[in-house]
Amino acid sequence: MAQLNVGDPAPDFDTITDTGERVKLSDFRGKRVILYFYPKDDTPGCTTQACGFRDNYAVIQEKNAVVLGVSPDDAESHRKFKSKFDLPFPLLVDEDHAIADAYGAWGEKTAYGRTSMGIIRSHFVIDEEGNVADTQYKVSPQDSNERALQSLA
Repeated sequence: MAQLNVGDPAPDFDTITDTGERVKLSDFRGKRVILYFYPKDDTPGCTTQACGFRDNYAVIQEKNAVVLGVSPDDAESHRKFKSKFDLPFPLLVDEDHAIADAYGAWGEKTAYGRTSMGIIRSHFVIDEEGNVADTQYKVSPQDSNERALQSLA
């Protein structure tokens, strides 16, 4: 899938959260959105990334922004991950990776000499009108929240 660029309209989506609530990107019009993609709940890198957003959530909210985490895990897995690490933001279910496809965050990965398809760790900052304000593909778990905060400045 092609990658998104700054200024592109952010692809809308309709999915469920960790609580089973239906949510669309357009529900957040008027707020800025940090939409981040991660491979798997409760794994070391994904926990680092999620906890970075958790630890800065008050600052993010002060900047009229919300955080939405997206992975192919199901709602039950998301609930456990969210509860274990006290994450204050929704985790979105993308079992068919349609959202990741739309954002160019699903693709070929190589790990330990094996090639497979999966989530490419990425985040996007989306402005109040629904346009992409920042893109970070192949971002490290440690840098993701810091870079997102910089783009909210």
